[in-house]
Amino acid sequence: MTDSNSSDTPSVAVLGTGIMGTAMARNLARAGLEVRAWNRTRAKAEPLAADGVRIADTPADAVDGAEVVVTMLRDGDAVLDALRQAAPALGAGAVWLQTSTVGLQGVAPLARFAGEHRLRFVDCPVLGTKAPAEKGELAILAAGPQDLRERAGQVFDIVGSATHWVGEDAASGAASRLKLVVNSWVLTLVNGTGEALALAEGLGADPRDFLAVVAGGALDVPYLRLKSELILSGNYPASFTVSAARKDARLITGAARDAGVRMDLAAAAAERFRRAEEQGHGDEDAAAAYFASFEGRDLPQGPGGDRA
Repeated sequence: MTDSNSSDTPSVAVLGTGIMGTAMARNLARAGLEVRAWNRTRAKAEPLAADGVRIADTPADAVDGAEVVVTMLRDGDAVLDALRQAAPALGAGAVWLQTSTVGLQGVAPLARFAGEHRLRFVDCPVLGTKAPAEKGELAILAAGPQDLRERAGQVFDIVGSATHWVGEDAASGAASRLKLVVNSWVLTLVNGTGEALALAEGLGADPRDFLAVVAGGALDVPYLRLKSELILSGNYPASFTVSAARKDARLITGAARDAGVRMDLAAAAAERFRRAEEQGHGDEDAAAAYFASFEGRDLPQGPGGDRA
């Protein structure tokens, strides 16, 4: 393992090539960095080979010789499992950019692992969905030592458009705390949009009239437009899935409970995502939680007239 400050352009291992990890790995490779990627289902990683990414068979193969390790996996357990598999090839001094949303309880075991293996740990969950990830316009919420910011920035500046440093102690979970706060607002917007359009459907009002009434005013937000378009079209290509949203809702409610904060909306969001997942919408965009409003009743058409 070379020293983490030895080269101008670091070699990077990306563990996890789902919606977000794929975009991040592709952008890093296109920017001229040496990138290796691993995914539990190799077929999901293989298209990255066309962009010059070397596809690894195991996490250990991916991180061997890498100066920077980026993790973008479903949850803390998945991150820790991948790093344990990678452990034999991890070199002391490698910078670990932990970009997954793992919640407060998930950060502590990852920080311990980093200490045990002498990794330079940065808690840096990212904010954004598929389109901003593909454009390299993610927002990064980061906590880590001051002396790592230049090295981390070589990755952040490629995958994101803004980095918000919120502390120097990654183990404190400061960045993950902020991510939960932001995601609580995201889930409120997703479910508020779905419920408003479901109410329009149930009352026989035209949802487009609702959107026209709020257009351009204080009640109008871009996320309302984005998610409404999916619901009205009846198509739900995933940028942030129902299942991922349910996981984040659980992280939010758990952290709030531990902090003595009552989160009625977050608890309701978790229940809506659970119902939508049980209805078979888990791999669709979180906007498909719209269908949770119609549990136990047949919907011959969605409000767009294209989908049951």
